[in-house]
Amino acid sequence: MSGIFRLTIRYLLYNRLKTITLVLCVSLAILLPVLLQFGVTQFEQDLMARAHATPLVAGMKGSRFDLALQSMYFSQADLETTSMQEVETIQETGYALPIPLAVRFTAQQSPVVGTTLDYFEFRKLDVTDGTSLQRLGDCVIGANVADRLQLKPGDRLMTDPLNVFDLSGNYPLKMRVAGVLAQAFSPDDDAVFVDLKTEWIISGIGHGHQSIDAKTDKDLVLQQQGQSTVANAAVPQFNEVTEENLASFHFHGEIESFPVTSMILIPHDPKSEVLLLGMYDTKESSIQLIRPVEIVNELLQLVFRIKQLFDANTLLVSISVGLLLALVFILSLRLRQRERQTMFQLGCSRSTIWKLQLTELCFILAASLVIIAVLTLVLRVYIHQLMRMWFI
Repeated sequence: MSGIFRLTIRYLLYNRLKTITLVLCVSLAILLPVLLQFGVTQFEQDLMARAHATPLVAGMKGSRFDLALQSMYFSQADLETTSMQEVETIQETGYALPIPLAVRFTAQQSPVVGTTLDYFEFRKLDVTDGTSLQRLGDCVIGANVADRLQLKPGDRLMTDPLNVFDLSGNYPLKMRVAGVLAQAFSPDDDAVFVDLKTEWIISGIGHGHQSIDAKTDKDLVLQQQGQSTVANAAVPQFNEVTEENLASFHFHGEIESFPVTSMILIPHDPKSEVLLLGMYDTKESSIQLIRPVEIVNELLQLVFRIKQLFDANTLLVSISVGLLLALVFILSLRLRQRERQTMFQLGCSRSTIWKLQLTELCFILAASLVIIAVLTLVLRVYIHQLMRMWFI
């Protein structure tokens, strides 16, 4: 049998181009359904794991899918904002712990997530370098953001303007990187976390500027009313929060009216969850409560319908490749007819000649399976990044 192996290897090495072509054709024919099945399975596991870890999500009535995806994956969606008053209302019921989220801005193409420290405890996120949020203007970045932008604690990160031509809009804020989160293999790795007040400063609700009094440049004073000085829009605003100007930052309006895009609700027990759902299940309520697991199941049903089309297409492609390989194999047998006659005349039996042909086919299949195994292992390593890049 060793002689058959030696002859087969010599033949395959001598016909390198033909061997490589056959190996690639077989690999592609098998690889497509394997990677599709593996990708869909991993996609389902990632979505369901995040959904099961998020009991309830609340937000203004509208698209349930946008609300769920933005609250879990921080995707950019044009959601109508609710207010901190709704957060306090749920807090006062005692049914659940509300974790507000404000996801409206980006920093170097990474979502800026305004939230509270409860979110880090809820998602079990640990700071591996630096500290957590300490003061206004601080941010904590995910592991992928730190790696992509080469940032470390003490560095500065500027938010992206919504519209560079809108001079009356939000001002980009230069944030101080307070810490870097440990790798969580979740969407949190690609996010920039700030305090809610910092997010409101980015949106323009709060700001800091130089002190205005009677001695201030008259060009900056709109009017003087006794001891009160009203400044005009020409007063320069600070685009960074420092220890020196921290006290000058203030907000206009009541905190209860300040916006949040959604809330993650953590019910204290199953009974509280039912009562909370019933409280907002009315036509008069402007707030909707959703279970992310139900939304993800609906999304997966759509994904599986699309997968059926891919499966049908893959089956047709595989049959075509299989027929092509069969044709190549038959033509190869005809072209090698004189070779088989020579081997037969040298004393090789017909069974030995067929063993040589089958051994060549087995070597090609084995090489294809090795390529598929290597690519599958590579995909397993980078599957989380690819899923967030392509689907979310």
